Amino acid sequence: MTPDPDPDPAPAPTADQATEDAMSNATTVSPAHSASTASTLITDIAVLVTNDPSLGDNSPLGLIRDAALVIEGGRVAWTGDQSKAPATDNRVDAGGRAVVPGFVDSHSHLVFAGDRTEEFNARMSGRPYSAGGIRTTVAATRAASDAALEANLTRYLSEALRQGTTTFETKSGYGLTVGDEARALRIAAAHTDEVTYLGAHIVPPDHADDPAGYVALVTGEMLDACAPHARWIDVFCEKGAFDGDQARAILTAGRAKGLHPRIHANQLSYGPGVRLAVELDAASADHCTHLTDADVDALASGRTVATLLPGAEFSTRAAWPDARRLLDAGVTVALSTDCNPGSSFTSSVPFCVALAVRDMGMTPDEALWSATAGGAAALRRDDVGRLTPGARADLVLLDAPSHVHLAYRPGVPLVHAVWRDGVRAV
Repeated sequence: MTPDPDPDPAPAPTADQATEDAMSNATTVSPAHSASTASTLITDIAVLVTNDPSLGDNSPLGLIRDAALVIEGGRVAWTGDQSKAPATDNRVDAGGRAVVPGFVDSHSHLVFAGDRTEEFNARMSGRPYSAGGIRTTVAATRAASDAALEANLTRYLSEALRQGTTTFETKSGYGLTVGDEARALRIAAAHTDEVTYLGAHIVPPDHADDPAGYVALVTGEMLDACAPHARWIDVFCEKGAFDGDQARAILTAGRAKGLHPRIHANQLSYGPGVRLAVELDAASADHCTHLTDADVDALASGRTVATLLPGAEFSTRAAWPDARRLLDAGVTVALSTDCNPGSSFTSSVPFCVALAVRDMGMTPDEALWSATAGGAAALRRDDVGRLTPGARADLVLLDAPSHVHLAYRPGVPLVHAVWRDGVRAV
């Protein structure tokens, strides 16, 4: 599932309306078909990013120039040179723009209330970030109604969709009671299948004197209440949060309930999180800012994805993760927003792509791959993050002739149109 742009969406447009809305110079053929059953050809694509080397120029991005793409039944049905495009029901002229896969945001914290403007302002005046700021959001989230939490969630999902995000993961972690964690996951599960139980975000103030008791709660009653609503389990393995032994116990308990591990690892300091992630075959180790050679070697030897979250470093003025070091070692890297109200309050994957290129040693091609196919790998998905026959028709039409403009023109709203499940959503 993917984000709903509006909790009360308008009726689905007819095929001719959807095509006309796609861009001002679109043309429509055979408007009698509905958008859900009609085939649509998008032509005059300057550069199509498929993320399949065999379909394009043999690069990791699988680039096809002067390309076209066919959507049918919510899936990509064909890609190739526009001169060889098959006949379809509808036709959209991309106007010489680039098309890339929809962004896959594999790490976010969107079920929350309130914000932390004052904390950010103080931090920008010299106060360093620490995990303790999470408690402010916990208090606001516990006090919020279900309706308020869902309204906030859909607001940020709509914001992300307008910037090209078509698949997202989101977590609990701001309730930290049995009832509040379960309701956060229940609300999130109405909008995505990629839901993560993060009862182990921090030890909440009401358990400050009994962290072992809180771990028992997270692995017992809270896990029982939350597991039916989640696919993943996560833990913040960090000084000030949970140590390696606690993290192993939490993730092992979750795995026994059918939840697959992911880990907040090595964000603020060196620690056991990354190697624990590889040991437990976690789908991803997220942050990966402070890594030893052994950490890098472990990631390179396993299938755990290193998910880098440059919005957090930008917002906290922390050291940047060394993406170049990871890539050169053969580690699979994902880029994600870490959208949360404390340390990375951005929903913009394009912004994170620009940061990764400017400050983390990635090329524009590598950054785009990591924000699409890399994010899909971090969610162990092969149906998103690429534009190949059979893949979900999630794609972004950029108001630019090349994907390189995502980093070349930082801060510019380059998303011209978005298709999700084969239907134009933006």
